[in-house]
Amino acid sequence: QVQLVESGGGLVQAGGSLRLSCVASGRTFSSYAMGWFRHTPGNQRERVAVMDSGGMLMYADFVKGRFTISRDNAKNTVYLQMNSLKPEDTDVYYCVAGPTMATIEHGYWGQGTQVTVSS
Repeated sequence: QVQLVESGGGLVQAGGSLRLSCVASGRTFSSYAMGWFRHTPGNQRERVAVMDSGGMLMYADFVKGRFTISRDNAKNTVYLQMNSLKPEDTDVYYCVAGPTMATIEHGYWGQGTQVTVSS
């Protein structure tokens, strides 16, 4: 069982930055693919960024060049640095841990953190 706790969301003006953090419980953090999704009820769930256990990265096209995912296995923590934020980035962001990049959505989910970008 893995528990994920996100933090770092909030309200920011367009063009600003936020850094999301996600701390995971458990001893096998380094073996999981870790990622960030975003979703609000009524909207489509979107994969934002994923890093697998070997360091392979995946970014959604709509965040390439603006967002950076990273992980610190010693701290059981994954980060999402979000720069040049746009109003359309407003959403609830979820930290996810799963076996592989392809199957990550079938793993563990955090409770979500709200990101609001004002125009």
